[in-house]
Amino acid sequence: MNIRLLAALGALHIAALAPVTAQSEPPVTYAPLTQPLDIAQVPGQSIFYSVGNPGVPGSVNEGNTSNAGYVITESGVVVFDALGTPSLGWALLNDIRKHTDKPILFVVASHYHADHIYGLQAFKDHSSAEIIAQERAAEYKENEETADERASQRLDQRRGALYPWVDKNTRVVPPDITFHDRATLALGGKRFSLLYAGPAHSGSDIMMMVQPDGVLFAGDIVQNSRIPFMNGDDVDTAQWLRALDDVLKLEPTFIIPGHGKPSAAAKEAIAFTHDYIAYVRAAMGKAVESWTDFDTAYAATDWSKYKDLPAFENNNRGNAYRIYIELEGAQFKK
Repeated sequence: MNIRLLAALGALHIAALAPVTAQSEPPVTYAPLTQPLDIAQVPGQSIFYSVGNPGVPGSVNEGNTSNAGYVITESGVVVFDALGTPSLGWALLNDIRKHTDKPILFVVASHYHADHIYGLQAFKDHSSAEIIAQERAAEYKENEETADERASQRLDQRRGALYPWVDKNTRVVPPDITFHDRATLALGGKRFSLLYAGPAHSGSDIMMMVQPDGVLFAGDIVQNSRIPFMNGDDVDTAQWLRALDDVLKLEPTFIIPGHGKPSAAAKEAIAFTHDYIAYVRAAMGKAVESWTDFDTAYAATDWSKYKDLPAFENNNRGNAYRIYIELEGAQFKK
């Protein structure tokens, strides 16, 4: 049974792979970064991560707002997410090469949102890595509208907001391998458990647990000390809360969120996202039950706990409105 069929059945298992060497590499044409990646290492492990800026993508932060990372094993490298521009993906790839000459075998995409996937282009063009994602990521095509967004429209927006790091040569790279619910990579003495957690933040949310290290790459299911984005049609905050409960059961010793601060205090990081979602749901739930209009409800809600956090101005009102609509719709389904 081949890899793709196993992935489609949700039981991808790879014991070992012989590295494939690219015949030739295309020239590097990505715009240079003026701000280097902020790379750190999980204490005592061959696991590295890049920490993005806490705001929204723009020219000031050069599109570097999400987190990504990689795991070096005896057999090769597994990468989790690729950042928000080809330039950032290229910088991440070069950081890997500073630490090891082992082949980059896989890039796991936590979900197909622009701030996590445009860097895939660098890995596709300059390594033999295969891209793994949850099967709904395959819906993200330039000429088709998904519940999240139309890929071509988002790319056009980023070409304006993030030029020259996103330009006419930037493209959306689709996954090579997809799976439904669970998948496993057994590689170089480590076990990588890929877990579908959505639809929550997006339709294709996955997390990656690295054992025996106990390190969890949580994707945007966890966004530590930053107001998460929840204003999308695929967002399901009830499922998101269930996914966070599942994260707690994994008992990670170190967590790398999709945005915000990686931490050895994993429970506190998970609790931040959980408590924020629960707070907004409670406030908007009361409004829906009392037939209070959204504007009145939003103005009456005490946001003091969150108003000074990164991305509050950009995300909070849209999040509250999205949850208001979600809960209002649920009420009519009763």
